[in-house]
Amino acid sequence: MTDALKRLSDEGVAIWLDDLSRKRITSGNLAELLDQSHVVGVTTNPSIFQKAISSGDGYEQQLAELAARKVTVDEAIRMITTADVRDAADILRPVFDATEGQDGRVSIEVDPRLAHETTATIAEAKQLAWLVDRPNTLIKIPATKAGLPAITEVIGLGISVNVTLIFSLERYRAVMDAYLAGLEKARERGLDISRIHSVASFFVSRVDSEIDKRLDGVGTDEAKALKGKAALANARLAYEAFEEVFSSERWAALDKAQANKQRPLWASTGVKDPAYKDTLYVVDLVAPGTVNTMPEATLEATADHGEVTGDTVRGTYDRSRAELAAIEELGISYDEVVQLLEDEGVEKFEASWNDLLKSTEAELARLAPSEA
Repeated sequence: MTDALKRLSDEGVAIWLDDLSRKRITSGNLAELLDQSHVVGVTTNPSIFQKAISSGDGYEQQLAELAARKVTVDEAIRMITTADVRDAADILRPVFDATEGQDGRVSIEVDPRLAHETTATIAEAKQLAWLVDRPNTLIKIPATKAGLPAITEVIGLGISVNVTLIFSLERYRAVMDAYLAGLEKARERGLDISRIHSVASFFVSRVDSEIDKRLDGVGTDEAKALKGKAALANARLAYEAFEEVFSSERWAALDKAQANKQRPLWASTGVKDPAYKDTLYVVDLVAPGTVNTMPEATLEATADHGEVTGDTVRGTYDRSRAELAAIEELGISYDEVVQLLEDEGVEKFEASWNDLLKSTEAELARLAPSEA
């Protein structure tokens, strides 16, 4: 084992685990990861919960009780998922206290079926924050067009937010704008904005998956040489935008009121192409003030053989712009790709949620007490 995870932390990258299950909580594994692997946060999404709950491990008693109460399947899922997030938040609370609220956080996502409904997303975010009832929770809101005003309103209510499913640089700038507008709204309401935190989850590997497929379709040597470049270039230019926005005059006014920067979070960092090194989206995206949320396999790979060589983001901006321009010149539309990925991201989470509804409904029916 190398000490790559410690070096990553020392470089200013917060290591979060992109996974949660009741077994991980009750077995002591989550606490062990905090203690031994420099993990300081947890993210969840509908796909993670669908996998965890469908496995059945650790959920049977609660499901039986919910079945006895004859709750709806939607209520059952919310009771189960918020219980896991609450318990994980309690395990992470010492980290939250030690970092003054920056880390030690657990994310839970609004119902993905509401991704294109602003008012419903706001109501759901408020309900989730109330249900979990832990200060170290982040409510995940997708960066859809309908999600942007919801982000502003929820931040403006003093609720900390993880903005998810960001693929494009333009949308990322809109997300940062929504965050700043939310802080301004919270300040006008007299809230203590030093207690509000946010991360912006910029998705990485899926960009390469889609653009590499299109580069293969072009088939030239020039196209093949650009494979595996787009995702890193896109993320690195997102960091450039982060630096720009959080050194602006608008930010300076909020900074004086002790506001917290919205950190970029690298999401979807598990490598999907076996031709690439399995730590690619970790060691090549090292920059201060960032978060990298990793599936366990990526965390283990980084611990085992990750080569952390310092900042691998700043100083790459001109090259990154040139790489994205070269891809565009081959007839591959950046705007088309990032919109497709956002649409697919929402659809995938909705499909996972629907699968979770079906499997939970079947479990509730199986465990329902027979009438005497």
